[in-house]
Amino acid sequence: MKVNQRLLRYTQPVRLHLTLVIGLGLLSGGLLVGQAYLLSRVISQVFLQGQGLLEVQPLLLLLVLLALLRAGLAWGSEVAAQRVAGRVKLELRDQFTRHLLALGPSYTHGEHSGELATTAVEGIEAMETYFGQYLPQLALAALVPLTILLFVFPLDALSGLVLLLTAPLIPVFMMLIGRQAETMTQRQWTSLSRMSAHFLDVLQGLPTLKMLNRSRDQLDIIGRISERFSQTTLAVLRVAFLSALVLELVATLSTAVVAVEVGLRLLYGRLIFEQAFFVLILAPEFYAPLRSLSARFHTAMSGATAACRIFEVLDTPAPLPSRSSTCLTLDAPPAICFNQVYYAYKDGQRPALNSLSFHLAPGQKVALIGPNGAGKSTVAHLLLRFLEPDRGNITVNGQSLAELDPAMWRSQVAWVSQNPYLFHASVADNIRLARPEASLEQVEWAARQACAHEFIEALPQGYETLIGERGARLSGGQAQRLALARAFLQDAPCLILDEATAHLDSVHEACVQEALTRLLTGRTALIIAHRLNTINHVDHILVMVDGQIVESGDDARLRQGDGVYQQMMEAFTAI
Repeated sequence: MKVNQRLLRYTQPVRLHLTLVIGLGLLSGGLLVGQAYLLSRVISQVFLQGQGLLEVQPLLLLLVLLALLRAGLAWGSEVAAQRVAGRVKLELRDQFTRHLLALGPSYTHGEHSGELATTAVEGIEAMETYFGQYLPQLALAALVPLTILLFVFPLDALSGLVLLLTAPLIPVFMMLIGRQAETMTQRQWTSLSRMSAHFLDVLQGLPTLKMLNRSRDQLDIIGRISERFSQTTLAVLRVAFLSALVLELVATLSTAVVAVEVGLRLLYGRLIFEQAFFVLILAPEFYAPLRSLSARFHTAMSGATAACRIFEVLDTPAPLPSRSSTCLTLDAPPAICFNQVYYAYKDGQRPALNSLSFHLAPGQKVALIGPNGAGKSTVAHLLLRFLEPDRGNITVNGQSLAELDPAMWRSQVAWVSQNPYLFHASVADNIRLARPEASLEQVEWAARQACAHEFIEALPQGYETLIGERGARLSGGQAQRLALARAFLQDAPCLILDEATAHLDSVHEACVQEALTRLLTGRTALIIAHRLNTINHVDHILVMVDGQIVESGDDARLRQGDGVYQQMMEAFTAI
């Protein structure tokens, strides 16, 4: 496996710690040579020269000291390696998350949430071995054997030559087997991502599956996906075990060659015992860094494979940043204008907006209606800057929206979607997303305005009740009213409503309609409507078909014609 140069760049901020890991490992290798020398001296003096414990006691104490120093170096190296891996993972996760947020809903809606979550968590965690173990060991596998050779060659050139010639066999076999292992690891990661994505889909769609009596069918599907992942994992393990067997065999045979040639020369008196024993002690240690590299090679491949997916997301172009990032603070309702706006989805074959132009005067309430697929939601996403137009321009008070700071602009726009997202947090925290610094009294005021205070008070812990993921413990109408409470709390001069009265019964709809009348007062509002009875209070109506405005006017004027609005009204009244 080649070193990923792009991953290597992430070590720049922790280059000192990475150098420390390698330096401590190299120093430990030097101490190992010292231990081998002392041990060979002690055995030679005791067994060949007949010295007692007292004579060799200083050497034994020094041997113990070196062992303790090596243990301390190993601990320091592990701590520094954890610092390297932790810092890189933090940077990667931060960069991945920031880029994913910059890509926005237009990107995430086209991806599997479970797969992205697996990449952000499991994928980045897999970098632990790559940065904390594999990269340092890659350097040590070259430096430690070289250090040992520097001591062996002056004492025994033949043994040094044998070590030098056999050492490359291990990385050669590792690369040959590693190519197959890398392919299988890629399959394993893909299988894990798909399994995670499918399992999340099943959890989110469980009510539908239960209703259609298809939940048990998913057991078979998940079982097949799990079996596929299991088989892929076993294939990776088989390659890893085969690799370990081959590399251990090569290292063992190479050590045996050294032992045989050293033993024969020792037998015929061509090599003194102390030098022979010193070489025999170092021979297994010479191959140890290479064996450790092969072991870490397979575990590090998971991180390298996950990096491919991480970089795929990072390389996805995010919407271009604002040219000037002007901060626009609105003291009054703004004027908004769409000028010849074009937008097509990324496949280029499905134009959503085609030369769209319309104007919202300051404080005007404009309804945008039309059949499904007309492009109404795309208009809202462009106005919120979740998307950027392919051509044309959107202006706010005559200033291009593309030049405004997105965060500042969104803080001055309240958006109530048809299916608002609620987080697994308390009621108060979900409302307070609009203004994190808001007091509980302000949160309660917003809830009262949205006709939500009564049902919130009836919850077990009131405003501190956890409402579950996506507001699972609330009805659709209750979730909608919490979204309205957010809009009241935000108190923004610009408002986008996407069927804000959806999921409401007739009693609460009347209450919310009254609340909306208060909310709309003094604000520029774009109201995306699917039910025509919700647009009685608007100043102007835009009828949209196939990404274009085909009719505009007030209700009375549009009823006089025989266009799309009249047809929609007739269809609505016939229900």
